[in-house]
Amino acid sequence: MKDLYYDTVIAGCGVGGLYTALHLPADHKILMLSKGSIESCDSMLAQGGICVLLNEADYDAYFEDTMRAGHYENRKESVEIMIRNSREVINHLISLGVRFERNADGSLAYTKEGAHSRPRICFHKDITGKEITTTLLSNVRKLPNVTIMEYTEMTDILSENGECAGILARKEEEIIAVHAKDTVLATGGIGGLYRHSTNYPLLTGDACRIAKAHNILLEHMDYVQIHPTCLYSEKPGRRFLISESARGEGAVLLNHRGERFVNELLPRDVVTGAIHAEMEKEQAEYEFLSFENVPKDVICGHFPNIYQKCLDEGYDILKEPVPIAPAQHYFMGGISVDSDSKTSMEHLYAVGETSCNGVHGKNRLASNSLLESLVFAKRAAQNIGLNWREV
Repeated sequence: MKDLYYDTVIAGCGVGGLYTALHLPADHKILMLSKGSIESCDSMLAQGGICVLLNEADYDAYFEDTMRAGHYENRKESVEIMIRNSREVINHLISLGVRFERNADGSLAYTKEGAHSRPRICFHKDITGKEITTTLLSNVRKLPNVTIMEYTEMTDILSENGECAGILARKEEEIIAVHAKDTVLATGGIGGLYRHSTNYPLLTGDACRIAKAHNILLEHMDYVQIHPTCLYSEKPGRRFLISESARGEGAVLLNHRGERFVNELLPRDVVTGAIHAEMEKEQAEYEFLSFENVPKDVICGHFPNIYQKCLDEGYDILKEPVPIAPAQHYFMGGISVDSDSKTSMEHLYAVGETSCNGVHGKNRLASNSLLESLVFAKRAAQNIGLNWREV
C-alpha cells in the first residue's frame, strides 16, 4: 500500500469537485481523484444551461418554480441559498472565461425550460456543461497546490475515532491510502446502475455505497429523475439527451399519429409519465420530438450538437421528427448534507449529485443542477477553510 498525505482530498473532478478546489485556501495541499478520465464526468454532458436569478422581482417566481417542480419536498433554506448566490456564481464563471451566449447589446441571453415561468437560463450553445467544466478544469490546472490523479477509483474512506481521515483508492493494481484532514465526495450520480441512462457507465453511486457502509446518513435514495426526451436507439450504452431547452424553444412531442399529447413544458416527471402512458397505449418503444416550430437559425445556432448527433443517427431534425424515449438522468437523493455540505461524519463533505442538500426535493427543476453543485461546493470549501483558520 502506498501512503499519500494531503490537506484535502476530493473524489471526483466534475464541476462540484473542481469548484471546491478553486475555493479552498491557496496554501492547502489538495489531491483530486477521477475514477476514469476527467472527460468522462457527467458535468461535461449538461446541455441546457445554468439558472440564475434575473433580478429581485424574479425571486418569488424562481423559488416557486423550484418548489413546485420538487413537489414542495424541497428544503427551503437550501433553495434560498442557491437562488441568492446564483448571480455571484454566474459572474465568477464569466470572470474565469465561460462564454455564455449574449444578445446583440452584449447582455446575457436567457433560454427557458420546462416548469420555468420565464427564461432565466444562461447557456453556451447546447454544450453548457462542457463549456463550464473545461473552463473550471483549465483554471484548476493552473493551481500549483492541486494534484489530479485520473483512473483512480475510490474504494473506501479512512476513519479514525469516528471521523473521516481520508480515502482508500485503487489505481490499476496499486492500493493508495490518501491521508487528509478533510475529504470531499463529488463522485456524481448512479446512472451506471441502469440499463438506459444519460449518464456515463462509470457513475455507479460509489460514494453512497461507501457512506452506507460507514453508517453515514443518506437521504431520499428513491428519488431518481427520468429525463423525458432521450434519442431512442436500439444500440447498447449511454443514451443521448435532447435538452429540455429544445422544448423551451418550441419543439413539441408527437405520437405515432402525429398528434400532440402533453404540454411539453410541464415538470420532467409529468412529461415522462405522459410519454410512458402514450407508449403503452400505442404499444410502442418510442414517441417523437418535432422541431418543426423551431426556426432553422435557432436549431443551428442554439442546438448544433443535438442537430449533428441526430444527423449522425440518420435523423435530420430540420426535416423530420426524431424518435425519443425516457431514460434515467439524475439522482435527487444521496448523502445527506447541511447547508455547508457537511455530512454526518466529521471532516467529510459531499457536493454535487452524490449529495442531498434538499434543493431539488422529489424532482429537479431543469438547469438547477450545475448551479446547485457550484453554490454548495463553494460553501464546502469555505467551511473547510474556516475550520482550518479556527484551529
